[in-house]
Amino acid sequence: MGRIAIMTDDPGWHGTRLRRAFAARGFDSAYVSLTECRISIQPDRVPVIVPGFEGCLPDGVFVRGVPGGSLDEVVFYLDVLHALKFLGVPVYNDGRAIERTVDKGMTSFLLQRAGVPTPPTWIVCDRAQALSIARRELEAGSELVSKPLFGSQGEGLQRLQTPADVRQLQSSQGVYYLQRFVHCGDESHDWRVFVIDGRAIAAMRRCGSSWLNNVAQGARCEWAHLSDPLSRLAEQAVRALRMNYGGVDLIRDSAGDYRVIEVNSIPAWKGLQSVCEVDVAERLAVDFLSRCEGGCNERTTAAL
Repeated sequence: MGRIAIMTDDPGWHGTRLRRAFAARGFDSAYVSLTECRISIQPDRVPVIVPGFEGCLPDGVFVRGVPGGSLDEVVFYLDVLHALKFLGVPVYNDGRAIERTVDKGMTSFLLQRAGVPTPPTWIVCDRAQALSIARRELEAGSELVSKPLFGSQGEGLQRLQTPADVRQLQSSQGVYYLQRFVHCGDESHDWRVFVIDGRAIAAMRRCGSSWLNNVAQGARCEWAHLSDPLSRLAEQAVRALRMNYGGVDLIRDSAGDYRVIEVNSIPAWKGLQSVCEVDVAERLAVDFLSRCEGGCNERTTAAL
């Protein structure tokens, strides 16, 4: 039986669904925290130590979470993922994809470079520059959203609508990420599209109780038809960021044009699963396991 490492500190609902999907296909799986992994550079030894897989390597690594921490700690966690991939272990999504998406500034840059429509965005360190940008946008009739460069689930966001809001603008660890606010009508809403292996498989409309549309912030989930603009733009975004799978957040402006506002390389899907018939965990397992060829002993030999 093959063995999979699910990287997470909080397995919860998602971990249970993944383990069940892997088991149905003859693969055992274990929850592993990246905080417990080690790199040990010694002659004739496997250089990456994954708890529960001592002396060998997993047949695959499914990343369900990367812990927060200091810059050094986060870099180490990503080093573990990079090293595992270098040793021939399929990592889903891999460290490079996570780096490109956990950093909102790089995400916005890569989307723009790939021609994927995304709202105008500014990333600066200088407070005077940030205030100047914000005042200019407000004077032109636009609003802004200030976001942490590293963050998720709608935490730490600030909407800048008035000069008073601008005066209260705070940086996130010395960095200002400002994105033009997209007005989507009287009821705040956006879309989350789930993409696996380059194809959109399901979508939901998220209706916020405030201007925030994150499920973690209380948004209501509704099934959404995968129309051409939604699926096409979501697939383009995932392709631009070179991801195995992803959750793409899109919003439609008052003119009817869609914009990609965020791309998630470790997306949750509990809300989506509650409104769609597609078994997301099953589809993830099928795609992931198709990339896991060879057994533990074979990879142990290759790593030495």
